[in-house]
Order: sequence, then C-alpha cells, then structure tokens
Amino acid sequence: MLSIKIIECPRDAMQGIKQWIPTVEKTQYIQSLLACGFDTIDFGSFVSPKAIPQMRDTQDVLSGLDRSNSSTNLLAIVANLRGAEQAMAFSEIDFIGYPFSISENFQMRNTHKTIAESIIVLDQILSLARKHGKQVVTYLSMGFGNPYGDPWDSDIVGRWTDKLAQMGVSVISLSDTIGSATPEVIGALFGQIIPQYPSIEFGAHLHTHPALWHDKIDAAFRAGCYRYDGAIQGFGGCPMAKDELTGNMPTEKLLSYFTTQRADHKVKMTAFESAYNQASKIFKHGH
Repeated sequence: MLSIKIIECPRDAMQGIKQWIPTVEKTQYIQSLLACGFDTIDFGSFVSPKAIPQMRDTQDVLSGLDRSNSSTNLLAIVANLRGAEQAMAFSEIDFIGYPFSISENFQMRNTHKTIAESIIVLDQILSLARKHGKQVVTYLSMGFGNPYGDPWDSDIVGRWTDKLAQMGVSVISLSDTIGSATPEVIGALFGQIIPQYPSIEFGAHLHTHPALWHDKIDAAFRAGCYRYDGAIQGFGGCPMAKDELTGNMPTEKLLSYFTTQRADHKVKMTAFESAYNQASKIFKHGH
C-alpha cells in the first residue's frame, strides 16, 4: 500500500486572519491536530511580528503543546537567518520551512530579498539545521508559474531544483502560491523532476478553487508525488490570489481522495472529525 504524507498547515490558515486568535485557542487547536496522525504540522513561524502579527505567539503556543502521545513532526516557517536561529533553540521543532521563490518579484515582496540573497540565506539555514539536527523543507514558491511576468518554465524549476540538490536540500515542496496551476502543468512538472532526483522528497503545496481540487491532487499523485500540504476546510491561502474563493487545499478533500485511491494517509478519522469541528469554531471569526 502506498504511503502518503499529509502536512496540516494551521499556520497558513491563521496567519492572514486580522482578528487576534488567543494563544490558548491556537494551542488547543494544534493539540487536537496532534491527535490525528498527520505526518507533520506546520504550526507557526518565526518571522517579524510586524509582517505577520498573528504568529507573534508561536513560542508560547509551542510551550503549551503536549506531544507525549503523538509521533507527528512540528514544522516552523522562517524567512531569514534570525528566525532560523530562534527556531533552532527549540528541541520540539523537527523541521524548518523556508520559502524560496523562483520569481524575483515575489521573493522581494515576500522576504525583501533578491533570489541571489535568498540562496545565501538558505545555505546558512541548511548549515545551522545540520548543526542542530533539524531538517529543512524548501518551498519553491511560484513553482508552477507566476503572475508577475517573470520568466517561468519547467526548465527554470529544474535548474533551481538542481541547485538546491547540490546544496543538500532533501525536501522540496512545490508551491502553487496563487492557485493558478492547471492539472496539466502539475502533472508534467512532477513527472519530469521526481524521477531525476530520487534522493529528494517532493511535496505539493497547492492552492485551489473549491471546484478544482480533485484534478490537481490527481495529477500530482499520478506523477509520483506522495507528500501533500493541506488546511482543514481550505482556510487561509495567498492574499495575492485574484479569486477570494481560492484557498489552501482542503485536508478533508485530500483524505477522501487518498481513501478512494486506497493509499495509506495514516490519519485517524475520529480524531480528524473533532479537529475539523474545532477549526469551524476558530476560523468563523476570521472569514
């Protein structure tokens, strides 16, 4: 039976909500996710509180979590070396996520750095992670094309993948940052790069309109991608997307797809249902 990794992303779901979600609510919600059996939870980020105020309590949330009955990994996003140094201090964090854009415009908007500067930061983060026994997930944002008119084709993605592989990146998540990727592009891209880099684990961080989720997952899965980011009910997503219905890939859709495919996603459905109900409570204010 094929084994699928599901990465639940409450951080992505929460970070864009203007209204403050109390730390205790965040902690309880992530605690309920820890009971579900996800491979990893993208639970918070060490970034400037000015840039993303909702995440300023990541450290407090972390100290409130009890992981004694959970084998789920915790992942925190960082945007620079300072954030990475903060994250390294916590033994509970297994993965550091770094968004690396192959669109110069988006990289500037997202981290105020050029791609050349961003590669240097990633290199520093990788060596820090090796020292602290953590793994780095590199998100290739704008992995499937971009709306800013920067050049994009699968060869550009291939070149960057090559560069990241040489640097020692072991997990690359291709991000459809604004939900514009078509199933054709998703299938072709994964189909082209997965066989070339057997030592790299490729993931799909897809955003989607509610009506279009199935074909996107199907294209990635058939092309050999076995790692998927999702957010319960599709909350969150990229504020730069043109259509406000475009959000994160809904985790419940991932689970139903992989159940149909008889692939093992390891998520316990009763625990998931209870987390799903908690998500409805937490996110009803923000939407």
